[in-house]
Amino acid sequence: MQDSTKKRITSYEDLDVYRNTYSAAIKIHKAVICKLPDHEKYDLIDQLRRSSKAIPRLIAEGYAKRHQKAGFQKYLDDALAECNETAVGLKQCRDIYDIECEELISLYDISAKQIYRLAEVWTTFKRGKPNFQTQLPPSNSHQNQNLKPNS
Repeated sequence: MQDSTKKRITSYEDLDVYRNTYSAAIKIHKAVICKLPDHEKYDLIDQLRRSSKAIPRLIAEGYAKRHQKAGFQKYLDDALAECNETAVGLKQCRDIYDIECEELISLYDISAKQIYRLAEVWTTFKRGKPNFQTQLPPSNSHQNQNLKPNS
């Protein structure tokens, strides 16, 4: 069954990518960082803490500047970089310390694609029409976030 419901975006909290990366950052802090050895405190632990928390913050801050094409774009670019950094850090946790985090790695892979797509769509931004709607896909709504400008 296809769900063609359109949801108007009125806040950064309406963006799936914000909600996904926010909850993933909490999971990283509660389930991954605590399993890392103390000698990683100033390396992997520090990087995961900062990069995972930065992504939803950048999305929220960038959304506040959505009326500025270049302003929002910059924050999305930075969020994508932090997303990739977090994914690599999680892969290192998995490969070096055998910490199970496949679900988080997958979520960050999906989130990177969502941020990329949001940035791509934003380049077609038209002044005076900054509101976007999400077209929810038929299934796996957490995997894709198709954005279309309001007509």
